Amino acid sequence: MAKPEATGTERDAAGPDATQGPPSPRSIAVWVLVGLVGALGWGVLALSRGEEISAAWLLAAALGSYAIGYRFYARFIAHRVLKVDKTRATPAERLDNGVDFHPTDRRVLFGHHFAAVAGAGPLVGPVLAAQMGYLPGTIWIVAGVIFAGAVQDMVTLFFSTRRDGRSLGQMARDEIGPVGGAAALVAVFAIMIILLAVLALVIVNALAHSPWGVFSIGMTIPIALFMGFYLRVLRPGRVTEVSVIGVALLLLAIVAGGWVAESSLAGTFTLEKETLVVWMVAYGFVASVLPVWMLLAPRDYLSTFMKVGTIALLAVGVVIAMPTLKMPAVTEFATRGDGPVFAGSMFPFVFITIACGALSGFHSLVSSGTTPKMIQKETQVRVIGYGAMLTESFVAIMAMIAACIIEPGLFFAVNSPPGVIGTTVETASQAVTGFGFAISPDALAQAAKDVEEASLLSRTGGAPTFALGMSEIFSAVIGGAGMKAFWYHFAIMFEALFILTTVDAGTRVGRFMLQDTLGNVHKSFKDVSWKPGVWLASAVVVGGWGYFLWVGVKDPLGGINQLFPLFGIANQLLAAVALAVCTTLLVKSGRLKWAWVTGVPLAWDVAVTLTASYQKIFSSDVKVGFFAQRDKYQAGIDAEKVLPPAKSMAEMHTVVTNATVDGVLSVLFAVLIVIVLLDAARTCFKAISAPESVKLSEVPWSESKIVAPAGLIATAEERAELAAAGLDSGGGRAKEPVA
Repeated sequence: MAKPEATGTERDAAGPDATQGPPSPRSIAVWVLVGLVGALGWGVLALSRGEEISAAWLLAAALGSYAIGYRFYARFIAHRVLKVDKTRATPAERLDNGVDFHPTDRRVLFGHHFAAVAGAGPLVGPVLAAQMGYLPGTIWIVAGVIFAGAVQDMVTLFFSTRRDGRSLGQMARDEIGPVGGAAALVAVFAIMIILLAVLALVIVNALAHSPWGVFSIGMTIPIALFMGFYLRVLRPGRVTEVSVIGVALLLLAIVAGGWVAESSLAGTFTLEKETLVVWMVAYGFVASVLPVWMLLAPRDYLSTFMKVGTIALLAVGVVIAMPTLKMPAVTEFATRGDGPVFAGSMFPFVFITIACGALSGFHSLVSSGTTPKMIQKETQVRVIGYGAMLTESFVAIMAMIAACIIEPGLFFAVNSPPGVIGTTVETASQAVTGFGFAISPDALAQAAKDVEEASLLSRTGGAPTFALGMSEIFSAVIGGAGMKAFWYHFAIMFEALFILTTVDAGTRVGRFMLQDTLGNVHKSFKDVSWKPGVWLASAVVVGGWGYFLWVGVKDPLGGINQLFPLFGIANQLLAAVALAVCTTLLVKSGRLKWAWVTGVPLAWDVAVTLTASYQKIFSSDVKVGFFAQRDKYQAGIDAEKVLPPAKSMAEMHTVVTNATVDGVLSVLFAVLIVIVLLDAARTCFKAISAPESVKLSEVPWSESKIVAPAGLIATAEERAELAAAGLDSGGGRAKEPVA
């Protein structure tokens, strides 16, 4: 059925703005108040001069900014720039096969998408960036998500939905050209394997020898399977009903995990790292091949309750306890660039370190992977793409607060490596005092005792620091100091749950990406539900990240540990690919005047990532430059000297190899991204100078039979539309009238 050119997209582009009339005085008052709250928060943060201020002001600044960004900027992009069309059928509706393509209630899909994109980054990145002080990271987290990260996620989701859910790499090949597309395919797939292996390593480290965590997280799988069958077979469409049951079972699993840890079953659920790797690879494969409604979507939805619920309670705890920010607004490390947590100047490394809380290339893989194959209506890209990313950014804000309310001396003792602070509380106290943040050996010992840990020294990676801050806030509200240990270990388990959902969804996305790529050679792979292709591609993806993970677990200097330093830059380079593809598509689809929406964040991201890449390749500082580090350790080998952290000559050779591999890959990734950018610029110039030559791979319009709300909460108009179609709040295909 052909769509009249002037009635569908253009009519809906006017959308609610055209039908709702001018805003009411009440609405104006509400949004003015929201704006004032945000402005007041920013004012307090900006004007503080050395004194400690309440973390609640940081909360106010972020929440006020998020609300304004979602209400006005996201709406502008959806209806004026993208011109979302509620009359247009999505791939989930047209290609519904019950496996990969499946129209999914937007509340469940929001949960899946948020759980899939919110991994380790928003929890640990801001914690590490707190080395520079709370202000630089907070500004980037909030401004970055509103103008870059959430925009990337929503626009990528929109364009992928218009192309049958094509992967980012395939869209680059189809729309930019074979040269830039090939570079994008190689870069995207290689970076994705590294990202998945890094995320999996964080989970393994968190769950090793933790019966509570293993049991509780393991139980989310059968609970999710039950929820999937409940919604599909037993009680279709009863999302609220199954949500209540699922959350109750999840809370029971968490409490039972504590019982298991204290019982005779503890040994059964106390797993070594190698065993966890095997189980994770097996789970990743199964989650990738099972129908999406059966395991992946309900498990991610279930996890979202745990994630968002815990973070929301943490925010409430901040408002009740009113902890103060003990970390300075800006530390000396921001200008000196010699911080003990990570080396490098504030620009560009604070932006690289935070990554997922503000702008993450990994998100574009999900936005062009599972989500566009499940979305009911184009109008939902705003709440799912933009809204889910704002939610993740809020997680990053809470992580920043958690890191900055503990004593700075404790922060640096926890996050500095042994080579910097030593291995005893006495040497750590002396080293941290040298940084300008005094803390006594007794205070360091007491902090560990409070959370029932033998030591907190050099617990690097960010996760333990987040858990410390979380225990500080929760214990101030519930239980007092005696509950600190409980909340600390609860937070560690929570972080593992947070990250695991990214690995299973990421594996499925990788399968889609590999099938898209192989489809250029063998057409059968184009069908992402073709069983041989599904199994082969899934095996290759889990085999890729599983190999690096296995070697990394066996060898502290090998496997993914070798590639870990590339995580931040690789993730941001991936964002450059996504933003380049989105900008090219805006230009090619006749939206040149709006190309700045993705073009400006693209320019910023390119400046940040290529500067970081340049410094990592050419810097003479051994703490920053890969090749400088290689030369230092090679010189040590030549002089037959063992340099820390290596403990033997064999490890010296491994350090040299790792630094060389990281340096070469940094060069390769940077070159591939530059090729993508140049080819994208060529394509845009051609589209502007010769519009008649433009060819888009967009699927032709077809009419949608699905009725569903655009947001999580249906408007009065949408409720009336659902009622007229004989549907509940979840939406679906309009029911045929009874004769």
